[in-house]
Amino acid sequence: MKIGFVGTGVITEAIVNGLLQAGFPVDGIVVSPRSEATAGRLAALSPLVDVASNNQEVVGGCDVVFLAVRPQVAEEVVRALDFAPGTIVASLIATVPIPTLREWIGAEVEISRAVPLPFVADLAGVTVIYPRSDVLGRIFAALGTVIDCETIDEFDAFAVAGGLMGAYFGFAETCAQWLGTAGVPYEKAKAYLAPFFHGLAGSAVAASDKSFEDLRIGHTTVGGLNDQLYERFRQDGGQRALTAALDAVAERIDKARNRK
Repeated sequence: MKIGFVGTGVITEAIVNGLLQAGFPVDGIVVSPRSEATAGRLAALSPLVDVASNNQEVVGGCDVVFLAVRPQVAEEVVRALDFAPGTIVASLIATVPIPTLREWIGAEVEISRAVPLPFVADLAGVTVIYPRSDVLGRIFAALGTVIDCETIDEFDAFAVAGGLMGAYFGFAETCAQWLGTAGVPYEKAKAYLAPFFHGLAGSAVAASDKSFEDLRIGHTTVGGLNDQLYERFRQDGGQRALTAALDAVAERIDKARNRK
């Protein structure tokens, strides 16, 4: 099996790094020449990785093709390509529905959408797929956890949740800056906060039978510091602000889906 990537950005680089680290059985990995720097780095990692001269070479020579281009240029890029019938296509293009992709491709291919996260590079990803694909499921299972969605609404909801990465780092930055006002150097603040949040995430993964609310209560002493901070966060609208942000992203995805 040969795997190809149309679009060579951060997520493509993460997936290729993960596949190589996992030793996933492939006959070859072909990446498009854009961006040149990223493609060159990937080709230097393994003799399994080749840089194609153009996107059509990627599509024409691979059994599985990942579409990893920006939504703004997706139609122009995809319509220009000739896909062989039976090609397995994994679209990583946000907001573009499968019926639209079928129209652009114009061939009998198997299409699924996926939302891989950068952590696939470290084999610690969690990737949402719709509809289910045995081949893509095996690929992403080698890179971490796979969640198969039953409906497009479920998939879109996970896409919204995937937007939390920026909010997470923004939350951590706010904490680091506050520590700075208390006289803590930034490097020390980060050295504390990064493993702090990592440890909390690890506790949630390990306690798969407990809800996040169960874990919050379990990590909180009534009347203690954790209790005080959370209640102030809640009372000052922290939960409402987060819910409103999620709703806004969901509305954007819904509008994009209905516009296609």
